[in-house]
Amino acid sequence: MEAQSIISALILGLIEGLTEFIPVSSTAHVLLAGHFLGFQSPGNTFAVLIQLGAILAILSVYAHKLITVALALPSDVRSRRFVLSVLVAFLPAAVIGALIHDFIKDVLFETPMLICIMLIVGGIILLLVDRMTLTPRYTDAMDYPLPLAFKIGLFQCLAMIPGTSRSGSTIVGALLMGTDKRSAAEFSFFLAMPTMLGAFVLDLYKNRNALSFDDSMLIVIGFIAAFFSALIVVRGLLNFVSRRGYAPFAWWRIIVGIVGLIGLVFVK
Repeated sequence: MEAQSIISALILGLIEGLTEFIPVSSTAHVLLAGHFLGFQSPGNTFAVLIQLGAILAILSVYAHKLITVALALPSDVRSRRFVLSVLVAFLPAAVIGALIHDFIKDVLFETPMLICIMLIVGGIILLLVDRMTLTPRYTDAMDYPLPLAFKIGLFQCLAMIPGTSRSGSTIVGALLMGTDKRSAAEFSFFLAMPTMLGAFVLDLYKNRNALSFDDSMLIVIGFIAAFFSALIVVRGLLNFVSRRGYAPFAWWRIIVGIVGLIGLVFVK
């Protein structure tokens, strides 16, 4: 295992953790950075499997709330509805993702030009939505009705196009349907758990015979880096978006997309 590969895996893991839960598309950042670093992963598994680190980060931050909800399930209607709303929101991505998994990995993940364009387009949309004067009807992720959760889940499916952003699509969808910024981000956190875990299990199963020992070690390095960097983001993001909104992330997407396009044209 070369030192350059280890350093690249560490960098990409840090990028994954820092970008997974903000609406800038972690997959786009990891794939583009990997492209320019010359990092190779069988079946692009690295970008998907290191997301487990980010999942564990959010589980650790929300452990108390998750345990509280779990313990209240037998007696509390609100807790049962919340868990059901997350599962209902997860359903569209689970079905569509399983059906077109190979197309996503073999075609969309291999098209860096598309990734850059989607970063820019998504940034513009996020900027426009952030500037809209919207009156929120839902301010607590625990109280989202099931039809709203399902529609948010449909928006999440847009993120199967790399560069769109899973958190970005769910947050934009939630805001347009009457949620406030903080609860939209929080629901996106909870929806990430089954979605990313499902993607991890499916990808690991499909590529179980393609991963060498060195590949596995690089994934572990990326996983650890993603865990610690995601901890930083999850702990501070809700307060940040409550104060600043999503415009900073929109501009970041646009800048990264433009820089990526320039790099693809001029860097061979």
